[in-house]
Amino acid sequence: MWNILGEEAIYLDITYKFKKRLAELSPADETGDKYRKLLDKTDVGFMINGETEENCFMLTVPDEYTPEDIQFMAEQTMAAIVKNNQAPISANGVEQKYKIIINNNKEPELIGLRKTPGMSSVELFKPIFKNWSSPGRANPNTSGQYYD
Repeated sequence: MWNILGEEAIYLDITYKFKKRLAELSPADETGDKYRKLLDKTDVGFMINGETEENCFMLTVPDEYTPEDIQFMAEQTMAAIVKNNQAPISANGVEQKYKIIINNNKEPELIGLRKTPGMSSVELFKPIFKNWSSPGRANPNTSGQYYD
């Protein structure tokens, strides 16, 4: 059983519990209100690296967030973790290594239901195929060796 910021969770609930507990641990003033509003629009992901046994919480913020908003979120997230006064993530009572990444980069989806327009595998590789088949200038270092 996992423990996320002091609350028990199964694997499927980790992101939900993490976001919920961060909101609960934020202060009950206008700073906390701003943080909860920013956190509400944030997408939370979770990954485990089996090789390093490191857990990663990924907070992906919308594009309209300014660098100041992202810095504010980082500060308030760390304040909530310190306020919790226990391991942010543990499994069966053993504290786990973790990191928190806050960014606004969106990876293009090449396949699936939410495929990014114009990013199908064929569209993505068309420039490469075009360069392979286009005539071009031969490499001067290999002139005479492979080309007539």
